[in-house]
Amino acid sequence: MTTPPDVKHVLFICTGNYYRSRYAEAYFNHLVEKRRLTGWRAFSRGLATELAMGLISIHTVERLEKNKIPLIHCSEKPAPLTEEDLKTAHVIIALKREEHLPMMQTLFPDWATRIDYWDIHDIDQAPPETALPEIETRVTTLLDKLSR
Repeated sequence: MTTPPDVKHVLFICTGNYYRSRYAEAYFNHLVEKRRLTGWRAFSRGLATELAMGLISIHTVERLEKNKIPLIHCSEKPAPLTEEDLKTAHVIIALKREEHLPMMQTLFPDWATRIDYWDIHDIDQAPPETALPEIETRVTTLLDKLSR
């Protein structure tokens, strides 16, 4: 990451780092820019990036375009979660407890209970028209809390 050392990082985690976490990252960074907040920056990672079906979900791209959010606010491609990512982040959020807690317990057991879990369903359980606005609401609430 090429952000100043005084910037705090929010890490969004999902399975493939292809859809939900990338949207959360972009939406968070867009709001930070829009609100002219300089102390926070988001990044995202995946627990099983080999499952990603390309660089970024078309649903993420379409929602970003609809909200006039440039793609520069999220990573270029899926990236696997590392221990260093976890150490770098000040706030860590996995997008769905039921899905990601077991994966965290297997891959990063020391971190599994040290992160916040949301309950944003993947596309197999909720359409993007439901999931992405939920992410927007949760990210907005998070940023409101962090900026106080």
